[in-house]
Formats: sequence, C-alpha cells, structure tokens
Amino acid sequence: MDSRERFKLTVAHEQPDRVPIDYWATSEVNAKLLKHFGFSSQEQLLQHFDVDFRYIEGPRYTGPGQTIRRDGLQEDHFGVVRRSVSYGEGAKAGTYSEVVLYPLQEATSVEEIENYAKWPRPDQFDYECVRQQAAEARKTGKVVVFMGDRLNRCAQLKPAMYVRGVEQILMDVVANPEIAMAIFRKIADFYCEYARRTLEAAGGNVDIFFTGDDFGTQENTFFSVDMWRRFLKEGFDRFIGIGHEFGCKVAHHTCGSVASLLPEFIESGLDILNPLQPDCARMDYRRIREQYGGKICFHGGISIQKTMPYGSPQDVRDEVKDRVDKLAGNGGYIFCTAHNIQADTPIENIITLFDAYKKFGTGQTRF
Repeated sequence: MDSRERFKLTVAHEQPDRVPIDYWATSEVNAKLLKHFGFSSQEQLLQHFDVDFRYIEGPRYTGPGQTIRRDGLQEDHFGVVRRSVSYGEGAKAGTYSEVVLYPLQEATSVEEIENYAKWPRPDQFDYECVRQQAAEARKTGKVVVFMGDRLNRCAQLKPAMYVRGVEQILMDVVANPEIAMAIFRKIADFYCEYARRTLEAAGGNVDIFFTGDDFGTQENTFFSVDMWRRFLKEGFDRFIGIGHEFGCKVAHHTCGSVASLLPEFIESGLDILNPLQPDCARMDYRRIREQYGGKICFHGGISIQKTMPYGSPQDVRDEVKDRVDKLAGNGGYIFCTAHNIQADTPIENIITLFDAYKKFGTGQTRF
C-alpha cells in the first residue's frame, strides 16, 4: 500500500496497513538530524522516517514589502514588522520572530481599514512555480500538501492579530465589531483567492489543503462559540469549500483548547484537525476520539510542551504507544507531534519517537 492509498483509507475511517506518519520540526531540529544521520537533503530524512507527506512551498511573492530594514527588522507583505529573537544555548539554541509593529493598531474606522495601502493582493504572487512544485511532489508517490504562505497559512484571526495587535482585535469583536469584521473579511477575501489560484495551478496534484488559525489558548478558546460563528465561520467555510472544489481534503491547524469548536468544524465539513494539543485544558484525546471519531480525522497528539523536550526516552515511547492505541483504531489518525519539534528537544527523544512509531504504528523493526 502506498502513502496516498494509506491516507485515503485513514480519512475514510477505514483501517490502513499502518498509521500514516507526518513530520513537523523547526529548521534547527532539521539541521541536527541531517548532521546526526549524515544526510545531505531533507528528502533523505523524510524517506528514512517513512514520512507519508510532502509539503510544497506554494506561490512565490513578487510584490512590494518583505524588506529588511536598516535596523535589522523585517517587514512582511501585510506591512507587519518583526524582529528575530534568539533563545537557548549550544545544541538547544533556536530563533523565533516577534512582532514589533502592528500597522493597523491605531485605526479607528472601517474606512481606515478599507484604505490601508499594504493589504496584500493575490496578483502579487507567481503561481506558475506551483505547477512544477506539485508535479515534482507527486512523483514521490507521497501525499502532497499545500499549507498556505507559511507566514499565516490561510487564516483570519492570526493575521488579524498581526496587523491589529492581539489585545486590540480581541477587544474589537466586543467594542468595535464593524472594524473586526472588516479586517476578517479583507484577510479572508485575500486568502480565498490566493488559495484558489494556487490549487488551480497545482493541476490536481495537491491532496491536502492545510489551513491554520490558532483559535485557542492553553485554557480555552479566544472567544465564545457564538462569536466564532459571527466573525470567523463564514471565512472558515469558504476555505473548506475551495479545498473541496479542487478535490482536496481540508486540514486545519489550531493550537489550544478548542474542544468546544469541534462540532462547528465538523458541521463545516472539515476533514482533518491538527494538532490535538494534549497539554491544553479539555483536550482529552480519548474523550474527543470517543465523541467525534468517525466524523473527523486527527493529526498530531504527541506533546512537544512536556514529553518531547523534558521526558525520558521511555516517556516518549509510552506516549507513542498510547496515542496509537487510543487514536488509530479503524483509521482516523495521522501520527505526528502536536506542533514543530523544538530546538531544545534532545535528539535521543526524537530518534525514540520514530523508533517507537516504527514499532507501535507499523509493527515493523526499528530504524
């Protein structure tokens, strides 16, 4: 059974020959693993771990912006300005980006939102490169995934937080709902057309359209289900409709405690939920599987907040066995960590993760 056949059975909630496996990690982790195994390419690493999925980069941005300023800060295609922040030391060192300028934070009217000069446009991207990317990925025989622009994926709330500020957009949905709605619609309109042109250029060679928006915190959703319906459901449904229109399964990434939104996701026709973050409140994967298994497929589930960075290899092994046992019956589960494996994760734990998958997810021998 090849990767695509395995995936099709899994999302149809039928039993595949083994649990499909995906791989998410930071660039620092990739570099460490390549060095550890003596590999020269990411593809060698993915083949070594029998990863079933291949991600394409997507359209190439050709518009203004995305400049590195004299002060070292970088401006993206939304006009959001970030700085690079380093953390950790030695083998545990890594970097992340931090927003330092939210360009619409001081806007006080819908007119200001509408007239903002740096809203990105779909015609600022080159889609022709997608055709080759998707065709090359298809040749691998793996499941081909398009995940948006890698800055925001295809989203609404997350880019709104970047252009408006986290606190301000969350206050807007209560105090300035017309401004919040204008921002969400501007963003959704852009990403819908961006996704449509991308999937059209891919020529049927994309299997998963992966959207992403963090709707939750460690403890709860950012706002109520009713507010989610009012402000975000329309755009969410449009994304799913576009993916299905082009024959893709649609996956959605949302960190946080989002159990209360699962009925909404299912009603909207979402096929795959990522990451099933186990360290968040009310995200008991066993209960969620019991309630919603057969209605939606789950992707992720392995803790990157506790087990992977701070657990022992035996802890990792036990967690892999538990997730496969609890989530993988009759399909419906794609094995992966609950987000990117971080730079402070011991390489021994990463190797153990895949060793344990090989044992419990496939019944085969060790890597």
